[in-house]
Amino acid sequence: MAHDEQASLAAFLAAHPDIDGVEAFVFDVAGAVKGKWLTRDKALAVAAKGLPMPLSVYAQDAWGCDVAEAGLAFGTGDPDGIGTPIAGRFALVPWREGRVAQAFLEMRDNRGNPAEADPRGGLETILQRYAARGLTPVVAVELEFYLYRLENGLPVPPDGSGAASWRRNETLSISTMAAHQRLIDDILRCAHAIGIPADGVTSEAGPGQFELNILHRADALAMADDAMLMRRIVRGLAAHHGFGATFMAKPYGEASGSGLHIHASVNDASGVNVLADRDSGAPAPTLFHAVAGLVSAMPETMLAFAPNANSFRRFRPDSHAPVSAGWGHDDRSAAIRVIDGSKAGGGAKATRIEHRISGADANAYLAMGAMLGAMLQGIEAGVMPPPPQDPRDPGAGEPLPREWGAAIDRFAASDVAADIFGVRLRDVVVACKRQDRAAFLSHIDRFEYDTYLNLL
Repeated sequence: MAHDEQASLAAFLAAHPDIDGVEAFVFDVAGAVKGKWLTRDKALAVAAKGLPMPLSVYAQDAWGCDVAEAGLAFGTGDPDGIGTPIAGRFALVPWREGRVAQAFLEMRDNRGNPAEADPRGGLETILQRYAARGLTPVVAVELEFYLYRLENGLPVPPDGSGAASWRRNETLSISTMAAHQRLIDDILRCAHAIGIPADGVTSEAGPGQFELNILHRADALAMADDAMLMRRIVRGLAAHHGFGATFMAKPYGEASGSGLHIHASVNDASGVNVLADRDSGAPAPTLFHAVAGLVSAMPETMLAFAPNANSFRRFRPDSHAPVSAGWGHDDRSAAIRVIDGSKAGGGAKATRIEHRISGADANAYLAMGAMLGAMLQGIEAGVMPPPPQDPRDPGAGEPLPREWGAAIDRFAASDVAADIFGVRLRDVVVACKRQDRAAFLSHIDRFEYDTYLNLL
């Protein structure tokens, strides 16, 4: 482990002598937090030697059960990987009782390589391919979520407004922001403490829905970390303030869905954006090559953007959630929005691609990996995309999978997904999602009984 990481943890603990313990954790394929609680002394030992943790922690279903088909927990001896603290990601956990800190880990196998089933390691490998070409993605994200209260075991808007609130559009509502000012201030303060460059929160269309903006970084791995850590921060602090917070893609059937929009440009070794023309700042041919890769890969990689049963409730016409593999110039109805910095006022640095497919429930490492991997495939192929979509007919492109099982099957058979993530990680993701889906298919809910029990 690098000396600066060890020093960072030691310095943090030295600066906070009253810290009692440390939460050390990773994120699994589902995006759930998995890890261990450590005493202060044990945390210092982890800084020096790393923290052993079963590699099978990545291959669990949505309920935390091992996924046998992933081939990690059973018939292997369930070996450990070694988790080491990531520099600069130490902070107090304000929603926990006592003085508790957090340490976010990266997981390596016994050869020192990224753990093969770790989505974070998968993104790291994709970024190494960019680096081999002298390129660096510059990425920013917009992440949406809902606050709620529970009523009879079901989520309702936090202000108690009930059914009438579905008809209200609260986009950019100042009064809604003011009602939750203390929570929002705490979220931003906690984000900054752990190195997340969050620059604002806005009220979105749904009742109790908000969007977090995280400033661009020339470090896509850190940006994916930011998105995953942000979900943990929001949920923890919301509970501390007496609310629930959810990143479900569609928590209410009647209200707006929640997305994870990813903005990306690509710099060369001198820091110049290769997606923009050097003189005018307008989109360069390389940008359109990247768009071609995205459009081509999109139907096969949909599972990375919509990983859960609930994800697919978000995709409806006229909902700002794309239903086909298309792109457009400054077109928010398109899956891929091309932003021309020469027109937007930001010049060449602002020319970029906005990827609008992912739900807020997506694992950011998989979503960002699928996006950046497809962009690189397009750049390497050097082909042009189909014509941009007509905003009046946003569903005219190749249809995206609209059902979970179809998305799983397309991903499982995809050579494109295998090229982006490697066969092993692709197959682990598929095994986890197939186990999730099998559990959903075995469950019959109240609405289904109400509809069919006495009808048929």
